Amino acid sequence: MSLDILIRMMVLAIATGFAVSTPNVIGDEVPETAKAFLENNCYDCHDGSSAEAGFDLAKLPTDYAKTDVSKWVRMFDRVHDKEMPPKDYGTLDREEKKQFEQTVKSWLDKNQTAEFKRLGRVRGRRLTNLQLERTLHDMLGIDIPLAALMPEEQRVGGFTSVADGQAMSHFQLENHLLVVDAALDEAFRRALQPKEDNWSRTLDSKALSRRNPNSRCREPEDINNHAVTWSARLVFYGRLPSTTARADGWYRIKAKVKALKPQIEDTVWCTIRTGKCTSGSPLLAWVDSFEAQKQTKEIVAEAWLGKEDMFEIRPGDIRLKRGTTRGGQVGRNEIGPQNVPGLAIENLVLERFHKNGDDKKVRELLFRELDVKLGPKPEQSKVKTSQPKIDAATLIHKFAHRAFRRRVEPDSVKLYVNIAHTLLDEGESFHDAVRAGYRAILCSPRFLYFNEKPGALDDFAIASRLSYFLWNRMPDLTLLRLADKKQLRDPNVLKTQIARMLSHAHGQSFLKDFAHDWLELRLIDFTEPDPKMYPGFDLIVQNSMVEETHKYLQTMLEKDLGTKLLIDSNFTFLNSRLAQYYEIDGVAGDELQRVKLKSDHHRGGLITHGSVLKITANGTTTSPVIRGVWISERILGEEIPPPPENIAAIEPDIRGAKTIRQQLLKHKNDPSCASCHIKMDPPGYALENYDPSGRWRDRYVKLKGKRRVPGTIIDASSKLPGGVRFKNVGEFQKLLLKDPTQIAENVFSKLVTYGTGAPIAFSDREEVAGSMEKLEDKNFGLRSIVESVVLSDIFLTK
Repeated sequence: MSLDILIRMMVLAIATGFAVSTPNVIGDEVPETAKAFLENNCYDCHDGSSAEAGFDLAKLPTDYAKTDVSKWVRMFDRVHDKEMPPKDYGTLDREEKKQFEQTVKSWLDKNQTAEFKRLGRVRGRRLTNLQLERTLHDMLGIDIPLAALMPEEQRVGGFTSVADGQAMSHFQLENHLLVVDAALDEAFRRALQPKEDNWSRTLDSKALSRRNPNSRCREPEDINNHAVTWSARLVFYGRLPSTTARADGWYRIKAKVKALKPQIEDTVWCTIRTGKCTSGSPLLAWVDSFEAQKQTKEIVAEAWLGKEDMFEIRPGDIRLKRGTTRGGQVGRNEIGPQNVPGLAIENLVLERFHKNGDDKKVRELLFRELDVKLGPKPEQSKVKTSQPKIDAATLIHKFAHRAFRRRVEPDSVKLYVNIAHTLLDEGESFHDAVRAGYRAILCSPRFLYFNEKPGALDDFAIASRLSYFLWNRMPDLTLLRLADKKQLRDPNVLKTQIARMLSHAHGQSFLKDFAHDWLELRLIDFTEPDPKMYPGFDLIVQNSMVEETHKYLQTMLEKDLGTKLLIDSNFTFLNSRLAQYYEIDGVAGDELQRVKLKSDHHRGGLITHGSVLKITANGTTTSPVIRGVWISERILGEEIPPPPENIAAIEPDIRGAKTIRQQLLKHKNDPSCASCHIKMDPPGYALENYDPSGRWRDRYVKLKGKRRVPGTIIDASSKLPGGVRFKNVGEFQKLLLKDPTQIAENVFSKLVTYGTGAPIAFSDREEVAGSMEKLEDKNFGLRSIVESVVLSDIFLTK
């Protein structure tokens, strides 16, 4: 079947299966008393072309089916929180305000509940790129990086899993087919190839070093039976051509290494990266870092290498003295005598392997009990079958059961079986005919989309929602068997499965995947701190920061620690490099270890992690607005609307003539801006003592020529919207911890958004409040919150 025909089939199936089945929203008019309240109290400022913040109430529809519900919710919240009308407007009549809130709340609850009952909270939700990649890996037993072939995804509220951002265009459908073809090509290649890809070879120092000992190049030199690379600025110095990949794949290295002439704590921190290591392909992919010591130790690292990629292993600590060379290449014994540190590799074992099982597993997933006669080449291999049409139908039916993640009746897969049968009639091979049926199944909306109907989810839908929530991959056999027995609506069964899944190897990626979007850790590479203004920062520090955050969150989950630790704590997880960067003594080794914090460390809580501080700065300056918005939305759950179009953005004065605080006062004094800046500026001010590279500072830094000189003293004081003042980040943290419910409620809400594909709605608020009451007895433990999310009606309902 041609590409164009399949794409048309997919478009038609998705259109008929999702768009046509979604009827119009039905609602009613907001009660007259609410309209009268707005006319009497709000129209003075919000009416006509000159309406404050461009919000013209006269143009806001009052029919629920036609209006922008988010604006009514925003209006309700502003009145309820006493933000509107402004204080200089006057005081609202208490009973009139109460009646308005009750009226609007009842109107929104009634209509939204009815809408969700008919249509569901989330509509037309499909697999994200990550979920699609892992699902295809599970379906086919492969391990190639398919997500790299997919277009960038839109985010709603920071998450790619939200249905409202998952539009499906003709281009995306065509791309999906290309991804499916790449996955099937790899699976059938491996199933039919005569020899496994896996192999291993040991490389001694001579194999790792330059071929001609006297050549000027960027490979290590063989010194005393060790491949040695010295600390230097040269790009690709430390590349290992003997590790060049002959084919795309996963590769593991095990190397025996030691430090030479260490300068800092008797160790040399080194990096492992991969790439072509040539001037035509300058980018290198990060793999790992390690601390080499005087004594020989073994390191292990795994990475995906494209064909002709190689490993580069070298001293990577930017603080180290660096050797110089002539003409951009390294000659024999040219750097060694300069008294700079180096890395010596005694030997290295290079392995090609598969992360998701061997070829036998792939064959079993594709052909079940059928035997495969392997030929000299994949195209000469044959699947043994005496009844090809019956076996093809059986295989396709079982494949569809897994792909659609639910029980599938034979009649519902006739289309896919007929495709295979047609090809068999045309003389195509059995495996090509089956492949065509599989291809069509993987292009079906029943595979790409979540099969959920309005109302309570059935057991198979629960299995999928739970699996993609905790694992970002398809349900395993245990979940599908429980779904088949209709046991997944039992709270005790769900609790058992949550525990099982979080303790599984797949569960170790749950918080990493979640934090990637929730905390925006995906942006960690987006900026690079100016090395002249913020020396000492390097990739080792950056990746250690991310690992600190991952380990911290995982510990909170495993020990069910309270979400107040997002704000403050007396511990964190550091290795020696990150501890030195934070100026914390007493930490040795390259493994993360729990470290007790003191007040003069200026650390405590996730909001003081270097990863957070880096992604909320631009590399040169800090902005209380950017950090304030991040804290407000990601930690406190207070959405900050975009600024009015007629308000210019604040740009930091890099000359230091004016502080960011002085510039922000202009916005704070503007009524159009004050309502938002009064919320988002204080958290940003509280973190102003942390520079763009995540370090503590008491003063701003300026460059005078090439020298760093101290600037003005940093003022981290401010006051919360309620008027309570704080002097520094420590006092700010204490004030936030007075209301731990707000922090926990935000985490609950973010997990719901991430796991269900829709943000918390107005009609969900009462259930969320009820969950918070129960969680308070458990100190708002992170694991308890995850469990509460899964057991909630919100999670178990479309």
